[in-house]
Amino acid sequence: MNSMWVSLSALSSFLLSSVAVAGVLPDVQKNSQWFADGEQSVIAKTKLTPRNKAKNVILFVGDGMGLSTLTAARILAGQNEGKSGEEGYLSFETFPYSAQVKTYNVDAQTPDSAGTMTAMMSGVKTDVGVIGVDEDIARGDCSTVAGNELVTSLEAAEIKGLSTGIISTARITHATPAATYAKSADRNWEDISDMPEAAVTAGCVDIATQLIDFEKNLEQRFPGIDVDGMEVAFGGGRRHFLPKDESFNSADASSAIEGDRTDGIDLTAKWQEQYQNGKYVIDQAGFDAIDATSTERVLGLFNESHMQYEADRKNDIAGEPSLTQLTSKAIDILDNNDKGFFLVVESGRIDHGHHAGSAYNALTDTIEFSNAVQAAINNTNPEETLILVTADHSHVFTIAGYPKRGNPILGKVVNVGDTEPALANDNMPYTTLGYTNGKGFRNLVNETNADLAYNDDAVAGRQDLTTVDTSSTGFHQEAAIPLGSETHAGEDISLHASGPGAHLAQGVIEQSVVFHIINQSLGLIAQ
Repeated sequence: MNSMWVSLSALSSFLLSSVAVAGVLPDVQKNSQWFADGEQSVIAKTKLTPRNKAKNVILFVGDGMGLSTLTAARILAGQNEGKSGEEGYLSFETFPYSAQVKTYNVDAQTPDSAGTMTAMMSGVKTDVGVIGVDEDIARGDCSTVAGNELVTSLEAAEIKGLSTGIISTARITHATPAATYAKSADRNWEDISDMPEAAVTAGCVDIATQLIDFEKNLEQRFPGIDVDGMEVAFGGGRRHFLPKDESFNSADASSAIEGDRTDGIDLTAKWQEQYQNGKYVIDQAGFDAIDATSTERVLGLFNESHMQYEADRKNDIAGEPSLTQLTSKAIDILDNNDKGFFLVVESGRIDHGHHAGSAYNALTDTIEFSNAVQAAINNTNPEETLILVTADHSHVFTIAGYPKRGNPILGKVVNVGDTEPALANDNMPYTTLGYTNGKGFRNLVNETNADLAYNDDAVAGRQDLTTVDTSSTGFHQEAAIPLGSETHAGEDISLHASGPGAHLAQGVIEQSVVFHIINQSLGLIAQ
């Protein structure tokens, strides 16, 4: 009897305290939009019902897309729409689950893309500069590859009978996309001309060849399995697939000799011979002509090297599809398989914009990346498709000063209550965005190709920006430390998740856990 009275008394106290708390909230607080939005956000999360198994998984990787990049891109996207910007969200930032991801490599505090993407693809962290192999390898030593190869989630999806695809705005042989399919002692071995003679003699194979021979290699590694190879591969890097011979130049070649291969092999022709029902495309017109309902598979190599920055895409010789277009087309092809699919989408040029010290290019590519994620959301069933959005590492990119709300994110700092740019102790204005190191200040005015920053020596330290339009497409932010290229940073990055298995993305995790989230959701490998 006494225990019942205690329980009723506690319940009564709780109800009274709840009423009392509600009663103390002034109308100005209860009626605040911030208060209402926050309340609805929490209520929505109480209604979530975690589901474990997915039919499809799409992994989006914004290369170099650290937290400061997300914040600045979110603001720029809003300001491009005439808003103040801070209140907005990129498409994936509204996902119900997220985690904080530790990015270090086994041998490095600040990582590179080869080691980080290998961790995400295999569940095993490894060293800087190696692809698809564990840490028991010496970079550049071909003899250490055998026995240290790892199985990737894309390979496991192939074995399970799912359709598979990779997309990158970088070269398709670059570190991040290569980590889905290749095993290499060095990320730079993109074609045979990049390899030391000793490695070739020892039997190591370049990354481009590994892509073309993906099906054969997988079946050789696992005797008795029968796979049909990747259905979609979209990206740049055509030079690594063509012989170093002018007669093999593509119609939109920008170099006198487009190809780099010194073995005389035309890998694009080899791919077409292997997959006679496949489509090989190199430009916007070829891409647009693809009928997703009837196309069995497609190889799209849209540039000699990396694809264009989103802001510079209009200047491509023969036209390039956007990341959003590539993603939509890939999904339309891959979902022809009733068993499901696994797709990896990389926005590689976010990273390149930062390396060149161009916040404008990095942020505009991040916004296009967000658009591509939205296209995936629109073109898949949330009940059966897990969408993961993350980065491989961050950059030494900062948002600083005390700019007022709505101040142009690419502009100079204007403090709260002021109308003119704030001045530093050197009596010169300064920008909200900046880099710790790199090539430093550039004023290329209306240029949209950030890579032109490499044409001149590094400029360290402060410049007088009084008459400079820092929001122009060709402006590159100042850097404190002069280097040949801006560097990666070592802080954690974010993982956003929606769909079956998304609830597994919680807390602070090692980057290798991303593999296990994919594996758990698709049931790829028995644990």
